[in-house]
Amino acid sequence: MSRIVKVGLIQASDAANDGDLPIADIQKAALDKHIKMIEDAGQKGVQILGLQEIFNGPYFCPGQDPKWYAAAEPIPGPTTEVMQELAKKYSMAMIVPLYEREQAGVYYNSAAVIDADGTYLGKYRKQHIPQTSGFWEKFYFKPGNLGYPVFETAYGKVGVYICYDRHFPEGARLLGLNGAEIVFNPSATVAGLSEYLWKLEQPAHAVANGYFVAASNRVGTEKPWDLGEFYGQSYIVNPRGQFLATASRDQDELVTADCDLDMIEEVRRTWQFYRDRRPETYGDMCELLP
Repeated sequence: MSRIVKVGLIQASDAANDGDLPIADIQKAALDKHIKMIEDAGQKGVQILGLQEIFNGPYFCPGQDPKWYAAAEPIPGPTTEVMQELAKKYSMAMIVPLYEREQAGVYYNSAAVIDADGTYLGKYRKQHIPQTSGFWEKFYFKPGNLGYPVFETAYGKVGVYICYDRHFPEGARLLGLNGAEIVFNPSATVAGLSEYLWKLEQPAHAVANGYFVAASNRVGTEKPWDLGEFYGQSYIVNPRGQFLATASRDQDELVTADCDLDMIEEVRRTWQFYRDRRPETYGDMCELLP
């Protein structure tokens, strides 16, 4: 019997679309909006659902304003608890990206992973932190320190790679070596050079590592930053790099696909990348070279 898993992704615009409102109001609007979309996913039978990067608010990194430190929260914490109840209600595992506060002054761009019975399984912390015009993430986030964990949910083994991480093949490979069957990449990315790469890099990771990839993005523009258009197009690809489902460019949307996890074995028997790896020749990659 095939292991068919219904995977879903939610892409959405900022509910408040006013970064000058109190942070608590902004987050409540985002949470209320997403709860409706999460319930829709549950009612449609989604078994593993991924949300977008820092789903419960705007992407505030185009500026460097310390007020946004107040948006961070513990993981597990209040938002995680709400998501645990929804996961349990719909027997739906979830990937929940949040701005994490570990302690005073220590913050991460993270994602909680929740199983279908509501159990908190753990978290991934974004490893690669950009610092460039419009993406001043080092102002807000420390680099992750938890490695590249894989979480065994009721439906399959899940890994997480967040936004800018997708440009780095090393972590994508480690997720595969650690047993990931589906890798979720929640993102906040706008029109420009990255749009060309959006449908290039992650299907390549899926092929090179023989797993499914579920990549989510925001839609719309967000005030007051006006960084540009978040171009949506969230998608799910199989281990052959074939697109199973793609969302629109500009609509709040749930995109779903039935993923046959048995395909992983089939593809890896054809493309023997794991057998033919030569890690003993890769030592120079681990040196501190320029």
